[in-house]
Amino acid sequence: MIIGKMPPKKRFIAVAGNMGAGKSELVSFLCRRYGLKPFFEPNDTNPYLADFYSDMKKWAFHSQVYFLTHKFRLHRELMEEPGTVVQDRTIYEDAEIFAENLHRSGMIPDRDYKTYRELYGTICTSLSPPDLMIFLKCPVRTLKKRIQQRGRKMEMDVPTAYLSSLNKLYDEWRLRYSLSPVIELDTGSLDYLTDLVDRLDLFRQIEKYVT
Repeated sequence: MIIGKMPPKKRFIAVAGNMGAGKSELVSFLCRRYGLKPFFEPNDTNPYLADFYSDMKKWAFHSQVYFLTHKFRLHRELMEEPGTVVQDRTIYEDAEIFAENLHRSGMIPDRDYKTYRELYGTICTSLSPPDLMIFLKCPVRTLKKRIQQRGRKMEMDVPTAYLSSLNKLYDEWRLRYSLSPVIELDTGSLDYLTDLVDRLDLFRQIEKYVT
């Protein structure tokens, strides 16, 4: 495989999207194509995650604080990397999508949510934002199908209404987001892994940030 030229300066590319939207696949694809370093979400290390999926109201705050703490550390690590990096799900999504959804649905009480947002706001003041944000959009039906296909036990019974709420919050956040340029990809219809036309269109949009 031909590796594209490394950029003259470090860049930070973020990939955002709902579970099952294809973030990990895109991150891996870009890293293979351009020789970039990936930073993946620490799902498997969260000691609260199984408890959260079985009792969201009891464990929501604990799980979100854990994710925020570890995403902060991960973000600091990628800022110190000398070359261009690609991140699978950002710290911004933890707060703007997942914690916000849990608060709106009553899973995180107002008092705990205020504390969480204050912590998140303080953390963000010390972080460099992405140079490019890639938003992945995907219909809920396709998300459900992909979640079932990949077979992660803790995700298998995630309610359809939960995925729909997350999709709505992603749309709202996309309208507010202004930290960097944005590329939107409809991964429900695009097939950049096997379709040459889709792949070339993706390269055309992204290459100015990685070459």
